[in-house]
Amino acid sequence: MTKEMLSDYRIVENINEYLVTLGTGQSLADSLDQFIAVGLLLLLAFSANFICRTVLLHVVTKLVKNTKVTWDDVLFDKKVLVNLSRMVAPVLIYVLLPVVFPREPDVVSFLQRLCMIYIIATFLRFINVFLLAIYHVYSEKEQFKDRPLKGLLQTAQVTLFFIGGIAIVSILMNKSPAVLLTGLGASAAILMLVFKDSIMGFVSGIQLSANNMLRVGDWIVMSKYGADGTVIEVTLNTVKVRNWDNTITTIPPYALVSDSFQNWRGMQESGGRRVKRSIRIDMNSVKFCTPEMLDKYRKIHLLADYIDETERVVSEYNETHHIDNSLLVNGRRQTNLGVFRAYLNNYLKNLDAVNQEMTCMVRQLQPTEQGIPIELYFFSAIKEWVVYESIQADVFDHVLAIIPEFELRVFQNPTGSDFRELRTN
Repeated sequence: MTKEMLSDYRIVENINEYLVTLGTGQSLADSLDQFIAVGLLLLLAFSANFICRTVLLHVVTKLVKNTKVTWDDVLFDKKVLVNLSRMVAPVLIYVLLPVVFPREPDVVSFLQRLCMIYIIATFLRFINVFLLAIYHVYSEKEQFKDRPLKGLLQTAQVTLFFIGGIAIVSILMNKSPAVLLTGLGASAAILMLVFKDSIMGFVSGIQLSANNMLRVGDWIVMSKYGADGTVIEVTLNTVKVRNWDNTITTIPPYALVSDSFQNWRGMQESGGRRVKRSIRIDMNSVKFCTPEMLDKYRKIHLLADYIDETERVVSEYNETHHIDNSLLVNGRRQTNLGVFRAYLNNYLKNLDAVNQEMTCMVRQLQPTEQGIPIELYFFSAIKEWVVYESIQADVFDHVLAIIPEFELRVFQNPTGSDFRELRTN
């Protein structure tokens, strides 16, 4: 319905004539007719708003609850509908103002501009609440919990309020939004400087999400910023990390793109958590095994088959090369260190806590002035931190306790007890 059609109703004139017929003087009727028309307009607008917020909102909410789909829970969320219903009153007032003030076009123009500003502000609030409803619904879904949805939400909010702000300012200045955008284009450098962090955060957020570099819940390490913990929130300007000491570290998103960081998600999604630790053996304790030592090792169930098989291979080798088994220098003989490594290999392969489908080995590293490093390299099947540390400690407790059985010594720098023993001797 156009303004011209509405003006034909001559509501104010009819009210004036009705007041005169009631016996009101013409001068008083001329003063009251405008106020009555405004009162009727406000009554009509707020009645429509009340009907939308009570009757329609109640009916729609009841219908939405009876459906199984989730998209209508977002579209017809209570807060969304309340903010949508708030637009009814200002729209009616905007449309009916020419009818209430038929003789004052300047007043109509001014009041319509105020109504339009209120309509735009209400519409922005409605869209913002709608976006928040979408965010809350999808952030609770399992497949979206680890996505940086909050950063995308904030980006949409910034864009929304920027456009709304341009529209409101253009209405206040009574100029076209294109004129304001042209003026803003000249000050683009200043805007880029002011919103530098937001722009860089937006671009970085897209890169982090598109390349699947970071999710909420990931364990990351970034020493430059003192971050070592779980990502709890990804926003437009910050990435929040809860460190293991329960402190919070904030990192700008663009730093995660420009600098390197360690993400432990691969370990968490894999079949095990790596253990790579070595123990140093005193080189002076390494020697050939005597028959008595081999007999002793055969009694260890993890070594019985290994000792017999190795002895057979050694005997065949020495017979083939006509070497006397009693010759320690020229003959091929087993050493206590070699048997010790075989024991550790079999020990790890029979341990339930070790993932046998991943790399598992015991290797000898380059000897140094601090002894011979024997490294245990395996993956714990349990990745939970406390249990993982317990498994690792149990393994090396056993290693340290079993070493004397092979007549080996752990390398250790001289301590006070060593000097006391030397002085006593």
